[in-house]
Amino acid sequence: MSHDDHHHVPADTALRVKALETALTDMGLIQTSDLDAIVDLYQNKVGPRNGAQVVARAWMDPEFKAQLLRDGTSAIAGYGFPALQVEDICVVENTPEVHNMIVCTLCSCYPWPVLGLPPTWYKSTAYRSRAVSEPREVLKEFGIELSDDVELKVWDSTAETRYLVLPMRPQGSGGLDEEMLADLVTRNAMIGTDILPSLSGNS
Repeated sequence: MSHDDHHHVPADTALRVKALETALTDMGLIQTSDLDAIVDLYQNKVGPRNGAQVVARAWMDPEFKAQLLRDGTSAIAGYGFPALQVEDICVVENTPEVHNMIVCTLCSCYPWPVLGLPPTWYKSTAYRSRAVSEPREVLKEFGIELSDDVELKVWDSTAETRYLVLPMRPQGSGGLDEEMLADLVTRNAMIGTDILPSLSGNS
């Protein structure tokens, strides 16, 4: 699994999507700008932004954080995001000693109300198998190299339980409010394939 596998749709799928988009556009049924707006909304704003709000509040509010780690489903339910069906959300916290990473080895179970649509690489056979068999190597391909003294835990999502990683708050973010903190949170950090960088020039 190359680094590109984490970011790009397979060529054959991309070609089919492009052909369909072209046909619908030529028929005047859609505008490409409308499609771009919809994709951006669901991939980069609605879903991941929901999770980012939860993370930012947990960083600011110790009581909420404790509830979130104790019962993620009930803590997140208060936000009124699109409802889960029968599955629960379990929130696992990254610390200097422990790094968590999420996968679904059977298919692509994913906490979509807080993370939106799963990225293509999350659904790939390569990620689903290698995240369990060689997780540190997979993280290296995302640009993360954990030291040997950091415990790496891989959580396998199921139809009943989905996982959300609570990433470590970036150093230097002490002066930021909740909204600004949410802007720092990436989708991949909430999957465990990203570590948020420290901020310079802040307390």
